[in-house]
Amino acid sequence: MKLATKLIHAGVEPDPTTGAIMTPIYQTSTYVQAGPGDNKGYEYARSQNPTRKALEDALAIIENGKYGLCFSSGVAATDAVIKLLQPGDEVIAGNDLYGGTYRLFTKVFEKFGIKFHFIDMQEPENIKTFINKNTKLIWVETPTNPLINIIDIAAVAAIAKQQGILTCVDNTFASPYLQNPLDFGIDIVLHSATKYLGGHSDVIHGCIVLNDADLREKLYFIQKSCGAVPGPQDCFLVLRGLKTLHVRLERHCSNGEKIANFLRSHPKVAKVYWCGFTDHPGYAVAKKQMRGFGGMMSFELKNQSMEETKRVLSSTKVFSLAESLGGVESLINHPATMTHASIPREERIKNGLSDSLIRLSVGIEDVDDLIEDLKQAIG
Repeated sequence: MKLATKLIHAGVEPDPTTGAIMTPIYQTSTYVQAGPGDNKGYEYARSQNPTRKALEDALAIIENGKYGLCFSSGVAATDAVIKLLQPGDEVIAGNDLYGGTYRLFTKVFEKFGIKFHFIDMQEPENIKTFINKNTKLIWVETPTNPLINIIDIAAVAAIAKQQGILTCVDNTFASPYLQNPLDFGIDIVLHSATKYLGGHSDVIHGCIVLNDADLREKLYFIQKSCGAVPGPQDCFLVLRGLKTLHVRLERHCSNGEKIANFLRSHPKVAKVYWCGFTDHPGYAVAKKQMRGFGGMMSFELKNQSMEETKRVLSSTKVFSLAESLGGVESLINHPATMTHASIPREERIKNGLSDSLIRLSVGIEDVDDLIEDLKQAIG
């Protein structure tokens, strides 16, 4: 079955009572049992919910996996994966990653004795330098947030499997429409479903997809025991979002390409970070593992003063100045003071994230309006 068809039908069955074509919102906290222990799989909504189950099944299908698990946010899903580890374990992660992930790793889990190495993964061989007997997890974002670096998923998976190390790819920027890391040997795929999967900036949600049954049971135990589960309304909204993921991403990609090329030709723009340029360092890898280049990009002005950067950020009319990404509307963002403010400045600068960097989440509006908006804002 092709992906577009999967997105419409995956995990969804007509309601057996009414025939409703959309999965009902099972707004209940508990379930009546015929007898003690006779619960037909449902006993308490923290453990399971039919709306959530439908979404988890759908997510597994569209990521070419066997098992899906849903969480109350992308960070909650990340939290669950790290809870697989023990004090003394070590994690190798990319040095260009979402600020909330960095904050969770360094401000929460480091206190419990887990060590994190943040390295440049654009050359996968760099990973080998940091592997030791305590390395238990390799954490990957690709494309990265916000510099749009590309990591070779298959190469990372091969290195990890040689050493028996678990791998997790945050697939939020690409979505299952553009990339399926499980197909390249990755163990766990994670999404902030708040973004492209939901697609309408109206839900906070996270999920993971995997193939290993034992690993699924461990993560399900964490999900149930720690309780960071989404409500049925949130699951319904993501199920709804999945049905249009393919048509939305087609427009995100086509708009993104036009915006990236417009910015690159602008006399006041110094650099554009977008993996669809043929001279992007990761273009060949992106071409191999992705089905398109997406609508996420960043750029820097030639005048890198904070005054000029703030002026541009505050001057757009169609692009909204806001955090998050992946919704139908276009957003403009200043990572240094917004999404990545939790990363120490010296670390940001060392890794290439300047104070003047501007990030765009290109939406699905008419691209001519978006270009005109950026043109008047940049001046």
